[in-house]
Amino acid sequence: MDDNKQKWINSRDALMRAVRTLGFPDELGEAIVKNLGSPKAMDRMTVYLTEVKPATPELVVDEMLAICSDIESWRTKKESLEANARYNEVLNEGLK
Repeated sequence: MDDNKQKWINSRDALMRAVRTLGFPDELGEAIVKNLGSPKAMDRMTVYLTEVKPATPELVVDEMLAICSDIESWRTKKESLEANARYNEVLNEGLK
């Protein structure tokens, strides 16, 4: 098994343990894993669950949505920076 897959599995398992520890159903944890998708995002959610210990599923979902929003904002910014770099390259060097 490659290292990335193992990291993903470890992050998922830690998140699911945190969800169960707070008394929420596995289905909530599975939905969070599906929506977050990456080990870094799942680790961030796990820290939130273990440190804040939210009392309601709504608070858990709100944090998941906030993390998803942060990820999307980062992607949009990265795409914008890459497009701007290409545009500047065309301005400086012309079309090839």
